[in-house]
Amino acid sequence: MTLNDGARTGVFFGATSGVITPCGLLTGLAAGTGSMSTVVSGILIVAIADSMSDALGIHLSEESGANHNSRHVWTATAVTFLTKLVVALTFIVPFLLLPLTAATIAALIWGALLLALMSWQIARLQQTPPWPVITEHLSVATAVILASHFVGLWIGQAFS
Repeated sequence: MTLNDGARTGVFFGATSGVITPCGLLTGLAAGTGSMSTVVSGILIVAIADSMSDALGIHLSEESGANHNSRHVWTATAVTFLTKLVVALTFIVPFLLLPLTAATIAALIWGALLLALMSWQIARLQQTPPWPVITEHLSVATAVILASHFVGLWIGQAFS
């Protein structure tokens, strides 16, 4: 199955954001609060609010491109929203099945796997070796997760 340009934009942007944002959020909230309900609430809220926000951002970005027709813009918008929402919601599953620490680790492994698979697909589309692309994308995700973890720890200490 080949995706048109609007759908491809929505899938890759939505899925990437659907991985990075929840991983950063759940890591920071788990470190800062140690509260399962806070982490699950955060994931659910970010899945809804950030999916809408990202879809609007893609809509405006694609609309600003002179060569994008209305169908392309709306396809990218809808696919971004749906992809981000579905991918982000999958991060709740480990927290429904496991204790907080194990769920956090499982969610991060799930996120790394999804990001690696998307990176591999991008490398394939670009006909380039996959490992540099995978390494680059996982490195950025790791930086986001580490920053979120330490900010969460700091906030947990500063406001306790």
